[in-house]
Amino acid sequence: MSTIAKNIAKVVSRIRDAAHACGRDPASVGLLAVSKTQPPQAVREAHGAGLNDFGENYLQEALDKQQQLSDLPLTWHFIGPIQSNKTRAIAEHFDWVHSVDRLKIAQRLSDQRPAHLPPLNICLQVNVSGEASKSGCAPVEVATLAAAVAQLPNLRLRGLMAIPAPTDDADEQRAAFARLRHLLEREDGLETLSMGMSQDLETAIAEGATWVRIGTALFGARDYSGKPDTNQGTPV
Repeated sequence: MSTIAKNIAKVVSRIRDAAHACGRDPASVGLLAVSKTQPPQAVREAHGAGLNDFGENYLQEALDKQQQLSDLPLTWHFIGPIQSNKTRAIAEHFDWVHSVDRLKIAQRLSDQRPAHLPPLNICLQVNVSGEASKSGCAPVEVATLAAAVAQLPNLRLRGLMAIPAPTDDADEQRAAFARLRHLLEREDGLETLSMGMSQDLETAIAEGATWVRIGTALFGARDYSGKPDTNQGTPV
């Protein structure tokens, strides 16, 4: 068994144990493998070990990877900050977008989604910790943004995403995830909570995560050398 396959088995076990600990069905928690900066072969190995959903932050890297892996039935999630000049390629080549934080971006994604593809699955990114350096709409903006995005014809609004501020305080960590869950509970028809990473997936699952975005625990530490995009975000 390869190292990646062993790591996947460990993460799947963590998800299962965390779900059982809070009385949830482990099948209600999806494992999104964050494959940014990883070579195509690592994605191929992860798929061979049972994973189908992969998250990318860097558009050009993702497009190159998708081309090299076009023989595999993979589901691609865009999880990074979105610039207006990148919406067309995202709309054309991804199945999910977890990082919509303003209506302008949602409108462009809807307008540019090819007619032959199903609606693009959307999560609104919420800045639950109020960090100036983080993308995401403010919690008070969620209801208005959700109502507008839900009307766009080529999108399917699924839920909310957050990357809370890193902390070693367990209560603070859980409170941030709870804030996102409470926001979701106020919105009719939404069921997706994209939250939780390698270091805090158990807490996220306890607060209702339906996607956990895992990178380091699957693939090991990342090498960002040579990346032109310095907006690396929080390690996952």
